[in-house]
Amino acid sequence: MRILVVAADRMEFPGILAHAAETRRAALEVRWARSAWLSGHEMLLAANGAGASRAAAAVDRALETFAADAVVSTGFCGALRPELGVADLVVADWVAAGERGFRAWPVSGAAVWHTGMVASVDHVVQTAEEKVRLADSGASAVEMEAAGVAERAVAHGLPFSCVKAVTDLGDETLANDFNKALREDGYFDTIVLLRGTLGQPLVRVRELFRLRKRCVRAARMLGDFFADLRF
Repeated sequence: MRILVVAADRMEFPGILAHAAETRRAALEVRWARSAWLSGHEMLLAANGAGASRAAAAVDRALETFAADAVVSTGFCGALRPELGVADLVVADWVAAGERGFRAWPVSGAAVWHTGMVASVDHVVQTAEEKVRLADSGASAVEMEAAGVAERAVAHGLPFSCVKAVTDLGDETLANDFNKALREDGYFDTIVLLRGTLGQPLVRVRELFRLRKRCVRAARMLGDFFADLRF
């Protein structure tokens, strides 16, 4: 199969790339793109920043030159259920975005995963209180891109799947203000984040280092899953 895989940031792809063969830079009008072969599939990997609109644009631009058979939204997410731990995988059966919803095709991989609804929102969910409200809607995890990917996949008549890895837990409130640091291009401003640590340097700097380590683990788990991706 030819599979388009869309994430927000290139740091969500190292695990997949570690298992891939014939990896090369792809000429695509997005922030980052690579073509590769993995588990018998020809893949186009694309990262275009956080948020549904940027993810949707990545799908449209990629499909101009890449005749995909399926589209997958991947990357990091926040847990909403207590049973989900750091680097656990969530394979969506439904993606909810406000009043809209998108059915996700089932996929399986080499790593253990959970199945559930993924809430796709327009901001970084930072508080445990908001996570509880989202969990009450039936969602297992929350992220920012899947609805944009799903909408464009459906518009192009392609199957859509969603595979996410947890980087923050359901009972955690983030000390750093990631929404304040999110730029218009869909990337987080490191300078803004570092300035924000001045108020609570020990708490906020430690959180940034902790999240970085978790992202590395989560990316590795995504790679293990995609190493034997099956539709």
